[in-house]
Amino acid sequence: MRIRLGHLYPDYLNIYADRGNIAVLARRAAWRGHELDVVALGVGDRIDPQAHDLLYVGGGQDREQALVARELAGKSAQVLEAAAAGVAVLAVCGGYQLLGRFYRFGNGEELPGVGLFPLHTIAGERRMIGDILLDCELDPGRRHTLAGFENHAGRTYLDPGVEALGRVVAGFGNDGSSGFEGCRVGRAIGTYLHGPLLPRNPWLADWLLGQAIAHQTEMLD
Repeated sequence: MRIRLGHLYPDYLNIYADRGNIAVLARRAAWRGHELDVVALGVGDRIDPQAHDLLYVGGGQDREQALVARELAGKSAQVLEAAAAGVAVLAVCGGYQLLGRFYRFGNGEELPGVGLFPLHTIAGERRMIGDILLDCELDPGRRHTLAGFENHAGRTYLDPGVEALGRVVAGFGNDGSSGFEGCRVGRAIGTYLHGPLLPRNPWLADWLLGQAIAHQTEMLD
């Protein structure tokens, strides 16, 4: 099976070894007889909801996020349509923030978000940096430990009742106080964990590939 991955803004949002995450997905797909077809989606490119099984958005510094935020927000309908159709999504750090509703800087300036994740982010004065461990249950009855590194000034606040990616065992998480990290909406997950993420957590790479394959299988039925 050919798994189609759309990599959003790889020239801007690539600070946290994001290509290493792509390499892990490609290798683990190949071990199972599948091919990962990666397409870079940059400024001016349309995100075709029918053309991808998995979308990936990496992390960037504030400057890079500001360069693409409004352009990406202009594609909100395309991203939301893809997610509603069952396309899997992985958004890391800056990408996680940009798929929320907005990111507000300390001076009050706001970057618009896509609105896929029901959350918002506000810049804090102190960065939250260090190793982090999560307790996750993406599939009922199957618990996993998710390990990574976090380095973010933003405090991310989920709307009431929204599902987090996991419970913080050690580290700061979304806001340093709620005890939760990341967000999950269907097959879409967002997280601050990098380091990079997937080489340290191959089980999550397999979960994402499984969700992407499930999407493609549904399209063929």
